[in-house]
Amino acid sequence: SFSELYKDHFKPGIYVCSQCGHPVFSSRSKYEHSSPWPAFTETIREDSVTKMMETLTAYKVLCGKCGNGLGHEFLNDGPEEGSSRF
Repeated sequence: SFSELYKDHFKPGIYVCSQCGHPVFSSRSKYEHSSPWPAFTETIREDSVTKMMETLTAYKVLCGKCGNGLGHEFLNDGPEEGSSRF
């Protein structure tokens, strides 16, 4: 079965873009989720990523420096009511 390398990785640190090394997420915003990928509640800085509306409930998320695809931000799917999940 498919398993994402960092899904169950919870050591303190910074997650960076795999293409350019730009800091994107902190381990402090990481949480357990049923998806097969790591889940975060927020980015390190507002400009860590750029977002493009893809559907009414999701943004396509790109690295704020090089534009590498990082996945999606799902609105109202975070651990707290009304929060997002990256």
